[in-house]
Amino acid sequence: MGVEDPVPELVVLLDAEGQHCGSAPKREVHHEDTPLHLAFSCYVFDEAGRVLVTRRALTKTAWPGVWTNSFCGHPAPGESIIGAVRRRARWELGMEISDVEQCLPHFRYKAVDANGIVENEVCPVFTATIAGGLRPRQSEVCEYRWVPAPDLVAASEAAPWAFSPWLVLQLQELRPGLLVLSD
Repeated sequence: MGVEDPVPELVVLLDAEGQHCGSAPKREVHHEDTPLHLAFSCYVFDEAGRVLVTRRALTKTAWPGVWTNSFCGHPAPGESIIGAVRRRARWELGMEISDVEQCLPHFRYKAVDANGIVENEVCPVFTATIAGGLRPRQSEVCEYRWVPAPDLVAASEAAPWAFSPWLVLQLQELRPGLLVLSD
């Protein structure tokens, strides 16, 4: 396990209409009755147009060991979502990113892990380009691969159980746009 930040990470809580209605410590919101909250996902591309996929650390509480998009996170109360995306790229992957663009602004999902933990998120999806570094934090990522986007789509369709539920759902919505980015 890696060293965790001594300051508790807060997430933005949302009401049924997706409006901010408070905050709570992250470690207290992910459980069997997870309240709706704000998150984000990001797909990072390299100069060859390949997308970075990561395998969640086996020590993660939810969806340990599954393959997923490049990284995910939660903006802190008062933090811009683009700022949060950049912060999380540095924290989780030791990476600087550029060309951050929102591609699915209204993505929302609810999923239940085998251990009963529920994800219940409004989760805008972003794309970015690697601008330097790649040193994944072992407490977050146990493996990574750069893959052509069409191969990722095909793999998620052939074996959706091997991927995070949010990646599978996002790729169903992103498919035409994601494939264009890889050409």
